[in-house]
Parts: sequence; C-alpha cells; structure tokens
Amino acid sequence: MTKSTFSQTTDTVLSLEKITVFRSGRMILKDVDLEIERGEFYGLIGANGVGKTTLLKVILGLIKPDGGHISIVTDPEDKRPILGYVPQKIQFEKEMPLRARDLVKLGLDGHKFGIGLFDKKSRKLVDEILSAVDAMEFGDARIGELSGGQQQKILIAHGLIANPKVLLLDEPLANLDLKSQQEVINLVNQLKIERGIAILFSAHDMNPLTNVMDKVVYIANGKTATGKVSEIITSETLTGLYGYPVDVLEHNNRLIVLTGNETEGLHHETVNER
Repeated sequence: MTKSTFSQTTDTVLSLEKITVFRSGRMILKDVDLEIERGEFYGLIGANGVGKTTLLKVILGLIKPDGGHISIVTDPEDKRPILGYVPQKIQFEKEMPLRARDLVKLGLDGHKFGIGLFDKKSRKLVDEILSAVDAMEFGDARIGELSGGQQQKILIAHGLIANPKVLLLDEPLANLDLKSQQEVINLVNQLKIERGIAILFSAHDMNPLTNVMDKVVYIANGKTATGKVSEIITSETLTGLYGYPVDVLEHNNRLIVLTGNETEGLHHETVNER
C-alpha cells in the first residue's frame, strides 16, 4: 500500500485506489475505489459485517491494507491528515465524571495525559463547536446522563473541533430513535453545507440518508460500487456485487432490495425515493 497527500488547493480531499484487505485469509475488501471532493456527502452502505468499519479504519491509518493507494488532504503546517472521526456508539456510564464539553475538548488535546484545563482559547473553541451542533444547553452535563441523540451530537462535536476537511462517521444512527436519527442527519448535512466538509457516513440502512446523500458507496461480498443512488441501487449493479441474482423493487416511492441468499444478512433492505 502506498500513501500520498493532497494540498488544500485541490477539490479532491480523499482518494482510495484499489484498496484490498485480508483478515485470517479471508478477503474483507477488494479493489475499493473512492474519490470524495470538498462538500460532498457520501453514504457508506452495506449490511453489518461487510467491512464498512474496516474501510474507515484504513482511511484513519489504524489498519494497513494489503494493497492499494490512499491520498488524503493534509494540514499545510504539520502535514497530518485533516480527518474527523465519529466512532460507533460508545457506552458511557452514568456515573462517569466527564462533562460533555470535556469530551469535546479531548478532540484538541486527547493525545496528552489527562483532560487538561480550559484556557480562554480552548473554552471559546469548545463553545463554538457546541453551538454549531446545537448542544450548548447540555455542554456542562455529565456525558453518561445524556440521551443517545445528545451523546451523538457531542461525539460529532468531538470529531469537528480540530476543523477537519473530511468527517468519517461510523454507524452514528445505531440505537437511536427515528426522531434522533433525523436530527443527527440534518445536523451533519447542515455542517457539510456551512463548512464545506466532505462527509463519509456509514449506515446499514439507506432509508434516512437518501435525501441528503450526493453519492453512495455500496459494499457487498468484499466489493464496492460507487455513484448516484439511481446508478448503484439497481438489479444489475447489485447482482454484480453479490454474485447472485438481486431484485430491486419500487413500491410507494421506496426501493426494496431483495437478495436470494438468506446468509448474506441483507436479504431485505428498503431505501427511500431515488
């Protein structure tokens, strides 16, 4: 695997070429190609266990792929990739003595031992980010006492505080009710519009994302297809990914993906209007 960087003057902020990952002799991802430009919203879609988290960890540098090339936009001063990351749902204990704003601040200095004190500059920055994600009113509450939707806003703030050009979100809708899901989606889309951040949003269900996605990356059987929803969510494209017949049906302005393999785990999936 080779790696290179983009300058901040280019439109492309993240590019993957033929990324391949094996684990215990099993192919997880094969020849993944992806190119994201500033301000684009990509849905990273696939059933649980198909490799969505693996792909995000490859981008973050936490997993070394077995082949391929990655290019990421970097900070012009320290040359580090300008990435923000919202991990899968974290279980916070209610008694945990950590305020919401403390967790956000860790996005600035989490590499240091301890939380550290709030100086004037960091407090102002944390307040700005809390305000941006509509979380000021519970910024001083213990993180474990917040609702799932509120915690997700704080995790997004944590991922945003270092001013990333690309924001990676790993199943941020998991275990949220429909109202909280929509609030998170609207928030992320608004941040994309206001800040020009590129979004890579992982989910196993396309339903909630269809109206905000610019493009979709669909993973199945270790392979991926990338493009507009109308181009990718078709019987022909998905049959090619799965390696066996897949039907895409339309009903009441919704798409239904039906596979014939019960073991695949995505034998029935609905997606919103194209």
